[in-house]
Amino acid sequence: MGGIMQGRQLGTRIGFVGLGSMGGPLAGRLLYRNRVFGTNRTRSKASALIDQGLIWRDTPREVAAAADVVFSMVTDDGALDAITSGPDGILAGLQPGALYIDMSTVAPGASRELAGRVCSAGATMVDAPVSGGVPAAETGTLAIMVGGTEAGYRAAEALLLRLGRKVTHAGGNGHGLLLDLALNLSTAAQLVAFHEGVTLAARGGIDPMVTARAMTEFATWPAVPKSRLPLALDLRQQAGCDVARMRKGIRLALETAHASGLPLPMTGAVDRSD
Repeated sequence: MGGIMQGRQLGTRIGFVGLGSMGGPLAGRLLYRNRVFGTNRTRSKASALIDQGLIWRDTPREVAAAADVVFSMVTDDGALDAITSGPDGILAGLQPGALYIDMSTVAPGASRELAGRVCSAGATMVDAPVSGGVPAAETGTLAIMVGGTEAGYRAAEALLLRLGRKVTHAGGNGHGLLLDLALNLSTAAQLVAFHEGVTLAARGGIDPMVTARAMTEFATWPAVPKSRLPLALDLRQQAGCDVARMRKGIRLALETAHASGLPLPMTGAVDRSD
């Protein structure tokens, strides 16, 4: 582990693969006093970053070959395999001693398998999924859960603290993802109950905001902080809650639990709710 960078933050050659709605803002926050090399399936989505100084590369392999630390942020297991495997993938360009930080929300098992391949290439990988969505990515206020060795976590910590307000080391490879899934399914169950409660009261004639405020006052663990009540109740803003990502997290949690023989009846009920 002595070859991986130890807590360096500025002046680092950084690679970023996946410059979409989440990856783009994160890569932008890393541009300050770092050389950032990046690629994305659609180059046009990176044009603003290129204008700000991001150095475009055509393939994930070229990004990895240019960097000391490589980040990735993609949509699912299949996308992660596509950017890491094959002659143009990250693994083909990853330098011995490099650090690879994957921030995608994928299955913990798939991430652990990839970490083994990264280790065989002489590099170190940590999984670092995030909670908070696009607004938090833009403001650097994400919560980030990290899975990997202690040395890998320490090497990644300074850079991750530029992307999030809270960075938690959950344990070995895959544990960051597992903790993220646990938090997501708990939040999802609370949000479903919150909206069902508001709807029940509204059907009887109570103003939804009155009900929502009462929930934040009387519940021991409110699903929605008081400051976010207008957003939670404004259907025009529901895209900001990213229901599709939440459902994806629930499905991953159910698949992970099923693989270990653990029943999750409440999560299954939330998954079936519309």
